[in-house]
Amino acid sequence: MASASLQFFAFILALFGVFGDITATLLPNWKVNADVGSNIITAITQMQGLWMDCTWYSTGMFSCTLKYSVLSLPIYIQAARTTMVLSCILSAFGICITTVGMKCTKLGGDAASKSHACFGGGICFILAGIFGLVPTSWYTREIISNFLDQNVPESSKHEPGGAVYTGFISSGFLLIAGVIFCTSCFKKQPGAWICPPKQHHFSSTEEESDTGYNLKDYV
Repeated sequence: MASASLQFFAFILALFGVFGDITATLLPNWKVNADVGSNIITAITQMQGLWMDCTWYSTGMFSCTLKYSVLSLPIYIQAARTTMVLSCILSAFGICITTVGMKCTKLGGDAASKSHACFGGGICFILAGIFGLVPTSWYTREIISNFLDQNVPESSKHEPGGAVYTGFISSGFLLIAGVIFCTSCFKKQPGAWICPPKQHHFSSTEEESDTGYNLKDYV
């Protein structure tokens, strides 16, 4: 089985992944206005997130508007909301379960129970990583396709914001942690030891008696 130090390393990665996942879900800068054309000289930075749209002025003022209507949002934003929330929930469950199953803790009972707990927590981390990776990839694809579309005016073009990169990194941490915890549950099975067949060693007297018996039969 994997050492306790390796499990602890995976647990630290999972903690970073959970915090990053929650931060990416709440941040309003999933996409920011691109500095192209006339937008280069503007003093306003517009950001859009999953839950709110914010505007930052060069004077230091900051204003945000919540997205109250869910049905009016594009489908990729609705999907990103759902999957990111599921990712946060699953990663939180994974933290609780792996805390019980880790070797360095005194919870979880015997070794078999701790192994099952580690496996369950690893599955939660892997699912959380997938649920976090899908919306960030889809969101990035929409931003890039909108940016490359010649029919979209330059004032409406955006670039990926810091929340997207945070989501990518957090998903990677969760996937790595999940794989480590899952592989730590498999015991290395020792190879079967095959006993060599016993060889009967006959003494010289026995061999002579057998030989003599055979000669008498032919006389």
